[in-house]
Amino acid sequence: MNIKQELFKQCEAFVNKRAQTVDEIISSNQNALESEAKSSAGDKHETGRAMLQLEMEKASQQFAGIQEMKEILSKINTTKTSKIAHLGSIIFTDTTNYFLSISAGKLTVDENDFFAISVSSPIGKILLGSNENKALSFNGKEIKIREIL
Repeated sequence: MNIKQELFKQCEAFVNKRAQTVDEIISSNQNALESEAKSSAGDKHETGRAMLQLEMEKASQQFAGIQEMKEILSKINTTKTSKIAHLGSIIFTDTTNYFLSISAGKLTVDENDFFAISVSSPIGKILLGSNENKALSFNGKEIKIREIL
């Protein structure tokens, strides 16, 4: 399996793990809401229900973010290569290696570290559309693109 396919697979696993966590939170909160409904009424009861409702709303927002990440991943073609950075590119710089995809943090393939970053992140916006041997400035530091896959 090539590097790009392995990074893509790790991004998918990242999204699936987040989805599973959010599902567990939603399920747990639904169970808690049901048991709250069976308990006695009063201010404490109402506060507990309100807190659970807030947790459910937060989980729903996280779920929407997960759906967005899945949609972005569905647009990545792991076989496409270009010397111009695009969604799905692996970018080797003189300081760090990047995978333009979703914000999934640090990933490792064959003992090499890559940072999975979104094209809408500050560094992603700078890298998107760049080409090999281009020098860029990010956070006051000079970055030179060595290779794009």
